[in-house]
Amino acid sequence: MLIDKYGRPVKSIRISLTSRCNLHCFYCHNEGQMATKHEMTADEIEILLKVASKLDIKSVKFTGGEPLLRNDIVDIVARASKYMEDVSITTNGTLLAPIAKKLKAAGLNRINISLDTVDRKKYEEITGEDMLDEVLNGIKEASAAGLNPVKVNIVAILPIEKIMETVKTVWKLGAMPQIIEMVNVGNGDGDDISHIEAYIASRAIKVRHRYMHRRRIYTLLDDEGNEREIEVVRPIHNSAFCAACTRLRVTSDGKLKPCLMHNNGLVDVITPIRKGVAMEEIMKLFERAVENRYPYWR
Repeated sequence: MLIDKYGRPVKSIRISLTSRCNLHCFYCHNEGQMATKHEMTADEIEILLKVASKLDIKSVKFTGGEPLLRNDIVDIVARASKYMEDVSITTNGTLLAPIAKKLKAAGLNRINISLDTVDRKKYEEITGEDMLDEVLNGIKEASAAGLNPVKVNIVAILPIEKIMETVKTVWKLGAMPQIIEMVNVGNGDGDDISHIEAYIASRAIKVRHRYMHRRRIYTLLDDEGNEREIEVVRPIHNSAFCAACTRLRVTSDGKLKPCLMHNNGLVDVITPIRKGVAMEEIMKLFERAVENRYPYWR
C-alpha cells in the first residue's frame, strides 16, 4: 500500500474523464484542473487502474467535467470493474436516466448526482440550463437500477429552508442528500456552513462518522416520521478533513494530482504510458505523486 509522508494510506483514485460539461455552474472547480481538450483513452485508463490495483488501491471514482459525456463511459466502467472493488461516478445527472441500468450492469456500484435546488428558476440560474427534470429522472433511474447508495450532492449556496426543500425531495426519491461547502480552488477559500450543520445537528436524533474526511452523517425524521440521513462535507479550513484523505487524483489529460486544492507536485503519467514503458516504471510515478502529497489544511 502507498503511504504518504504524513502517514496517510492511499486507498482510492479519482479520475477525471473529461473537462467538458453540458452545464455551466458558476461555482464549478472542475476538480482543480485546467480546462483541456486532451483526454485519455479507455485503454490508457485501464492501464492506470491495473497499476493502481497492484498498489493496493481498490476504489475508483470517475468525475469530469461531466463524465457521462464520454460515449465510452459504459466500457470504461466495465474495464474498471475488473480491477477495482468499488467503482463510482460523480455526475450532474442530466444524461443519466437512459444509461443507469447499463452502468449498473457494467459494474458501477454507486453514484453521486449534483442537485443544488429543486426550484426550477434557481436551477437554471445556477447551471445555465433548464434541465431539472432530467436530473430528477436520473436520480429515480439510478435508485431503480440499484446504484446504492445514490448520493445527491447539494452545494450549500442557498438559504437553509431552500436546502431542506431539496433534502426532502431527495429523500422521497430514495436517495441520500450530501450537503457540501462550496470550494474556491486556487485561494483556499469558500463558504463556511457551520450554521447549516448546526441547524441539522439540532434536529438530528443520532449522528455517526465516516472515516473518510471525518464526515458526519446525521439521522433526522422526515415529514412521515421515517428515519433519514444527511451527510455533511466540510473541506474548508478543516485539518481533520485533510488528515483523513486517502485519495489520489488523475486529471483528464493524464497527470497524477496529489490534491484538489493546488497543482503542486503534478506527475505526468500519460506520456510514459503512451511511450509503452513497463508497469514498474508507472508504479514509480504513482509513488512519486504520493510522496508529493501533503494536507492542504494542517
